[in-house]
Amino acid sequence: MKLLSDIIFLKRLVLLTIVSIPALASSGFSSTQQVVPQTDTTKRAGATGLKSNPTDTAKSSDKIEYSAKDSTKVDKKEGIVYLYGRARVVYQGLELDADYITYNSKTKQIFASGKHDAKGKYVGRPIFKMPGQGSSLADSLRYNTETAAGKIYGVFTEQEGGFFSGGLAKKQPDDEIHSKGQTYSTCNLPHPHFGIHITKGIVTQNQIITGPVYLKIEDIPLPIGLPFAFFPKPNKKSSGIILPSPGEDFTRGFFLRDGGYYIGLSDYWDAKILGTIFTGGSYDVNLTSTYTKRYKYNGNIMLRYANTITGSEGTRDFGKQKDFSINWNHSQNANANPGSNFSASVQIQTSGYNRNTAAGMTYDPQQLSTNILSSSISYSKLLFGDLFNLSLATRVNQNTSSKTVDLTLPDISLNMARSIFPFASPNRVGDQRWYEKISIGYSMKSSNSVTAGDSILFKKQILNKFRNGMQHNIPIQMNFNVLKYFNFGTSVNYTETWHFQTIRKTYLKATGNGADLSRIDTVPGFNRYGTYNVGGSVSTKIYSTAQFSKMGNLKAIRHVMTPSIGFSYAPDFSDPTKGNYRYAEYDGSRDANGNPIRVPNPSYNATTNNTVPQYLTYARQEGMLYGGPPMGRSASLSFGIQNTVEAKVLTPKDTTGKGEKKVPIINNLSITSAYNFLAPRNNLADFNITGSTPFTDKFQVNYNAVLNPYYVKDEYDPINNTAKTYTNTYTWQRGQLPRLTSFGLSFDYSLNPEALKRKNINEQDQREQNIQKGMTPEQAEAMALVSRDPNAFVDFKIPWNFAFRYSFNYSTDRLGLNSRINNSLTFNGDANITPKWKVTFDSGWNFETNNFSITRFGIYRDLHCWDMSFSWIPFGTQQMYSVDIKVKASVLQDLKLSKRKNYYTRY
Repeated sequence: MKLLSDIIFLKRLVLLTIVSIPALASSGFSSTQQVVPQTDTTKRAGATGLKSNPTDTAKSSDKIEYSAKDSTKVDKKEGIVYLYGRARVVYQGLELDADYITYNSKTKQIFASGKHDAKGKYVGRPIFKMPGQGSSLADSLRYNTETAAGKIYGVFTEQEGGFFSGGLAKKQPDDEIHSKGQTYSTCNLPHPHFGIHITKGIVTQNQIITGPVYLKIEDIPLPIGLPFAFFPKPNKKSSGIILPSPGEDFTRGFFLRDGGYYIGLSDYWDAKILGTIFTGGSYDVNLTSTYTKRYKYNGNIMLRYANTITGSEGTRDFGKQKDFSINWNHSQNANANPGSNFSASVQIQTSGYNRNTAAGMTYDPQQLSTNILSSSISYSKLLFGDLFNLSLATRVNQNTSSKTVDLTLPDISLNMARSIFPFASPNRVGDQRWYEKISIGYSMKSSNSVTAGDSILFKKQILNKFRNGMQHNIPIQMNFNVLKYFNFGTSVNYTETWHFQTIRKTYLKATGNGADLSRIDTVPGFNRYGTYNVGGSVSTKIYSTAQFSKMGNLKAIRHVMTPSIGFSYAPDFSDPTKGNYRYAEYDGSRDANGNPIRVPNPSYNATTNNTVPQYLTYARQEGMLYGGPPMGRSASLSFGIQNTVEAKVLTPKDTTGKGEKKVPIINNLSITSAYNFLAPRNNLADFNITGSTPFTDKFQVNYNAVLNPYYVKDEYDPINNTAKTYTNTYTWQRGQLPRLTSFGLSFDYSLNPEALKRKNINEQDQREQNIQKGMTPEQAEAMALVSRDPNAFVDFKIPWNFAFRYSFNYSTDRLGLNSRINNSLTFNGDANITPKWKVTFDSGWNFETNNFSITRFGIYRDLHCWDMSFSWIPFGTQQMYSVDIKVKASVLQDLKLSKRKNYYTRY
């Protein structure tokens, strides 16, 4: 039986209060999960009634099953069974657990209650569960097994984020429920801090009729209520007004933020219409809709429109900007339709939206600094006995800085989910033969894409700018061991590329010293080419250990090296005689024999550069979707080595006195490079170095570097027009080390290890609690939000914390010119002033301006079932403050988590 009236009362009465309570839905007296309430011994509880389900067929037998841990007493004369200590009774689907239970076989009455312990605390309260419903908690109860009617005293039951407690209710033979003195609240204590008090009411299958209802805070009735109410029971979410939050923005003035209306469209779909107004004349409007179907799919849609006014009218700084944003996210449950999946992530907005609206009034620095917006809608399906995976997608990449859009419609891929072994025997006995290890795969991708300005994206002329093509890839591989210690692999890859357009390039000879001008014409028609490469690789592991007996707690150091070598070869596919490349020619120019005049290659030198073509060539597929075949032959040898160093030390704190632990010294320090035997010059590639060094269990430094092996001469290079010349001489031939062209370093640290530990284990612990408690979808989503963004919540169980992150990056070009240095420092912290008060801050240092970056302060007050927060940006162009008082989601109360506020400004 759904008690929707309680929710509707809550929403109606909230309109008269100074805080806004989210619209919720109720589904009846019995909860959908077992409730574990917080203990509050200073509060009292009332009574309510018990609902039965006589049509339940889960228990067809009329036999009453009972048990007790301490003792069982039977009074045969009166027909009463007494159960003491963890008593349990099961009857036709009713499950009842309590410290004390009696059953009277003559009157068919079951009575259950708790007991007072030595300290006077009431413990062992009855927990009951009706067929098809969840568990509820009570002080005591009576139930008639013959009439299926009963009463419950001091009931406490959860209803999708809300709680019913107190009062008296009685179930009538016609299934009507007469209720008196019941309280509904989002506070999860048996005696809540606040709630809607229903003096009396009648609940039927289709409607609810009540007498006076009023708001009650800390048992104090407020003069806010209704004399009576009549509500139908549509068994769906109710609607209500959401009151705005006040604050001040330094740029746009005072504001009332996110006021509007909540619409409970159904149990699977709801919507919010919210708006924000500023005293400076600006306003934002947004429509947010969330939909979900358990075990099927879920998603949300957000439409935003903003009218931003800056400056004062009549001044030079005055301006108006109109922006919009569209966001749609959809995900499908993996078990909803095995073998196929549909998902969407769409983000489209005007180029000035983030700048003018502070990223949708969230002031997220990452969004404000991002110029690329990516959207995709995709569908995938397994085919042919799960051997192939087909994916269809539409992708949009928007650059808000250059105001260009990359649109791909559609993007198709077909991949083999697993390779096949065509020569393997299905009835093989013993080891595989070498040819049985040969595997073959297949993949295909096809796209139709265009790049254009956002102003002409949906205009007719854009159709002629689409580029399309298809590419097939067939890898053939074989892996095996050599001499037990070497892993050897060989491969042959064939790639077939199809295009449906090619180009024709001609040049116009320049007069004087000017550069020649090129003209490109697109030629429709099918074009194909194939490329292939062959390769092999070998790797192994080398272990070395140094033992110590006189080095204190240090007992050993182990070094693990993983060297690897790979070779690949690809022929030259750029020979003009093969048809894919052509010589560049001057338009309309002919020599004495009537042949077209070719364009000379400015890099050609008959004396020193014989490997450079004398005339310019171009690929017919230049600028197409997959481009032309690679130029020149390639025979490349790649090589690298990976290192891991760790120590074994004694742990004196171990109870046996002989405990040992491994301490990492260097993690995955790798050095890689390659040598192209057929390159005309500069055959050796850069050396790439990456690694990390942990100093403690909580502190690790990550680093990377690029070393260039070639010497740079201080003389003018006429070809590249540079003051330095990049030579073909190695630096060590000149007695120098390779030149550093890139270096990066980063680390972060938390001074309170418990904060980091809590952050890491929070997700796993909550996942287990969700399973044990059987959380509703709303509660599970709230906990998922904590896991996704733990920094968006303050944790009162962590008394203090201070964390910081630093990163440094240096880069230059291969000549050692145009060097750039980027470094950043951010830090944040929080502290509990009292067990219920917490202050937070986050800031950083801007090394370019030598000043503090955006600095924010927050004050949070845990009011158990309420949140109070104050947010403040004291200086800078983003100055603002905001005060919020709101009901806390009940699922966060046991965790002592409070939602952090976002910060708002125009810049």
